[in-house]
Amino acid sequence: MKRRDILLGASSLATAAIVANSQLGTAKQPDSKTTTAVTPTANVGKNIQIAKDLPGYYVAPAGTGKFPAVIVLMEAFGLNNWCKSICNMLAQSGFAAIAPDFYRGTTYEYTDVAGAIGKLKSLNDDAIMSDVGKSLDFLAGRSEINVNGIGVIGFCMGGRYAFLTNAVYPTKIKAAISFYGGGIDATAGNPLGQKSILDRSPAMQSPIMLVYGSEDQLIAADEHGRVAAALSKAKKRYILNLFPKAGHGFMSDRRENYAPEAAAEAWVMTTGFFSQNLKPKKLKS
Repeated sequence: MKRRDILLGASSLATAAIVANSQLGTAKQPDSKTTTAVTPTANVGKNIQIAKDLPGYYVAPAGTGKFPAVIVLMEAFGLNNWCKSICNMLAQSGFAAIAPDFYRGTTYEYTDVAGAIGKLKSLNDDAIMSDVGKSLDFLAGRSEINVNGIGVIGFCMGGRYAFLTNAVYPTKIKAAISFYGGGIDATAGNPLGQKSILDRSPAMQSPIMLVYGSEDQLIAADEHGRVAAALSKAKKRYILNLFPKAGHGFMSDRRENYAPEAAAEAWVMTTGFFSQNLKPKKLKS
C-alpha cells in the first residue's frame, strides 16, 4: 500500500484511534520539490496576508458551512512546502488551516541547520504570540469559520509555541497538539536561548496532546517527565505519546528521520484529537 493511501485511509479511523491510543535532521530531499506526505487532490490553499505585517498560508475545506480551524505553527526551517502540505491535509479532513509566517518569507533547506538555528534564536516569545493573535483575528473575520472550534498544532520550534499558545489564549484555543516541541522546559544554558514555559501551564483551559520520538536526540526523556508532572500538578487534561524508533522531525517525509509508520499513526491521532475537541458534538436523539 502506498504511503499516500495509508494516510488518507487513516483519517477515516480517527475517532477509533483516539480511543485506542487514549536532531534537526538532514534533508531527505530539497524543499523546492513539490511532493508532499499526501498529494492534495483538492483543498489546496494560497499565500495570504494575515495582517499588514504578517504573511501566511490559508486553506479551507471544500463546500460551505462553519468549519473548525487549526493554526499550524512551523518548524525552525520556516513556512515551507511541507508545512503548507500539513494545512492542505487538515483541510482534507474538514478543518480550515492557517499558518503564520514568523520568518516573513525566509525559509531554510533542511541541510541548512545553522541558518535555521540562527533565525530561531532571534525570535521573541511575545512577538510570536502576537502573530498567533493576528491569526486568531483573521479567523474570527472569516464567515466560514466556527470561532468556537479553533485549535493549534506545532512541530519542532512550533511545538513549543503550540504549548505556549494554549496558555496565552486559553479562551480562544480549544485544543493543542505539540509535536516534538523542544524547550518547553528549557534548562539553564539552553543553546537556543529558550526559557522554560512550564510555569504557564496553570493558565491552560483546553486539552493538549504532546508527541515525541524515543530516538529524539534534541529532547531528553526527562523533559517528557517534567512536562507531564507540571501538567498533572496544574490538573490539566493532556495526552503524552512516545513513538519508539522515531527521531526528531519524524513526521516529515523530507527528512532522513522520517518514520512512515509512526507518522501515519500520529496523523490519525491528530485528526481524531481535533475532531473530538473542535467539532460540535452530535446530540443523541
